Amino acid sequence: MKEAMLYEKLEDGRVRCGVCPHHCIIAEGKRGICAVRENREGTLYALNYGKAIAVAIDPIEKKPLNHFLPGTTAYSFATIGCNLRCLWCQNWAISQASKPDRPIYGEDISPAEHVRRALAAKCPSIAYTYTEPIIFVEYALDTMKLAREAGLKNIWKTAGYATKETLDAIIPYLDAVNVDLKGTDDEVYKEYCGGTAQPVLDTIKHFHAAGVHLEIATLVVPGVNDRPDQLERMARFIAEEVGKEVPWHVNRFFPGWKMPDTAITPMETLEKAAALGKKFGLQHVHIGNA
Repeated sequence: MKEAMLYEKLEDGRVRCGVCPHHCIIAEGKRGICAVRENREGTLYALNYGKAIAVAIDPIEKKPLNHFLPGTTAYSFATIGCNLRCLWCQNWAISQASKPDRPIYGEDISPAEHVRRALAAKCPSIAYTYTEPIIFVEYALDTMKLAREAGLKNIWKTAGYATKETLDAIIPYLDAVNVDLKGTDDEVYKEYCGGTAQPVLDTIKHFHAAGVHLEIATLVVPGVNDRPDQLERMARFIAEEVGKEVPWHVNRFFPGWKMPDTAITPMETLEKAAALGKKFGLQHVHIGNA
């Protein structure tokens, strides 16, 4: 547990969290939407600090990053929790494990120990992934600083639902990022994820403007974001508002969590998405999970 970053103390012992666009106002003894940040006597704490729920060594292409340190492995870890509730979440068992009335659990691993393990495994990078690093930003940032000192690269896999202040805190230590893009408007984000689109679009543009190596991934879910007009808007956004050199991964959906009866994404749909990307001049379009 550690005092949280980026929060404001309010009247009556309440606090306002500034890490993500929810800007949760949290009463004493309560937690925010992510259920890992708790107000204790007017101080906001990150309860998940130092509590790793998943640790693994992955091919960097799994993030997915196809154009950053290709062929290498990334030491990867996460805590429980997320600030979104995407109904198709592939990692729901850990991303949705944090609850307002339950203890935060995980293996006690310090930032320094993560760096030691990454070096011992001869991984050139550490990836903050699996759930949502935005909600374990304090833990991630302390690890990132030590990793940078040790000569390791730092990678984030994120849904991008963050404030500019959070991004500005991590960017000096961030080398590469893959951001999920689920759509370009609120049609998908509000109904299926519990968020809004604009903060994600802003995050993508902010990372690109800061010079962080950026790749974008879209899980193409039948009946959710697979219409030609939706895919076209995403391709157009990347090409016209970010950069044609930015890789776009269009990934296949498999049924799970709250969408067990939704069909697997047809290959034809993924091929059409890839063709749209190329139509708008994207230089690197990858079909994934196929």
